[in-house]
Amino acid sequence: MPASMEPRLLRAFVTVAEELHFTRAAMRLYVAQQALSRDVRRLERELGSELFVRTTRQVTLTADGERLLPYARAVLQAQDDLLAAAGQARPLLVDLNSPGLKTPRRVLYRARELTPGHELMARYESGLTWAAGELLAGRLDASFGRFAGLAPALRAGLGHQPVRLEPMAIVLPEDHPLAARVEVPLAALAGETVYAGAGNPRTPEWTDLARQLFDGRGIALAPPAPLAVGDEEFQRIMARTRHPILAVVDFPPLPSTVLRPLVDPVPLSPVSLVWRKGLVHPALDALRRAAADVAEEEGWLRAPHGGWIPASDARAMECR
Repeated sequence: MPASMEPRLLRAFVTVAEELHFTRAAMRLYVAQQALSRDVRRLERELGSELFVRTTRQVTLTADGERLLPYARAVLQAQDDLLAAAGQARPLLVDLNSPGLKTPRRVLYRARELTPGHELMARYESGLTWAAGELLAGRLDASFGRFAGLAPALRAGLGHQPVRLEPMAIVLPEDHPLAARVEVPLAALAGETVYAGAGNPRTPEWTDLARQLFDGRGIALAPPAPLAVGDEEFQRIMARTRHPILAVVDFPPLPSTVLRPLVDPVPLSPVSLVWRKGLVHPALDALRRAAADVAEEEGWLRAPHGGWIPASDARAMECR
């Protein structure tokens, strides 16, 4: 066994073990694939063990690799904790869900102001369920979304802090009969088929919230549409189906559509800041402080009279 081991080699091993793909792992680490392969081989030589089985079609962990993985993760977490304590933390990776959403962006910008000596880097994972898996795997550090909508197994490994009860809205084609209204009562959507991400594996927590909102109101949940990657493809698919889209009041504009707030009652989308339990990072402290400060300044956690929110979410957000 080597007397010492470079953390870089362990990070290379852990990243390949998580991706089981050298090209994707190299992209995550911002290194050339050849350099990554070289580091993994060097680690294998130093340990005297083969860690991966490589074929032209797949990469899998050997039994030795499986045994090493939790220890390697523990060492890297200890290194991150040490650097954080010394004020030399790595960048904090913060998922903002989708470009253009106001709530997470406002919190991130304030956190950067609070801790100018640390780097907070934005990511876009388009859904808390998907982001939660990345958080638990250590590929992300924080995200935003509906915490109560996560599976219990995911929630068990995560911490959360309520940020906003965001009023929900409806995106309508500009020639839709309801587009002329300033606000759209929920009852006016009876008979409509509304898109809420059904079939998207990244956002089942949002689809579940919509299903609860539509239940008993005569609003149909639109069937799964082809999974669109990027704003342009999403706009193209939605223009073809012409389904109204369930959204929030700060949803970014789409061409040839209007955004109208929903009322009677005002449905609320519960947004929490979510992170991996046990994570130690000075920028996370700044992010949590920023979330609390902005929520207080904007009154984001004050529910409107008669607002609608599922009971499980009300408990998670500590509101009634």
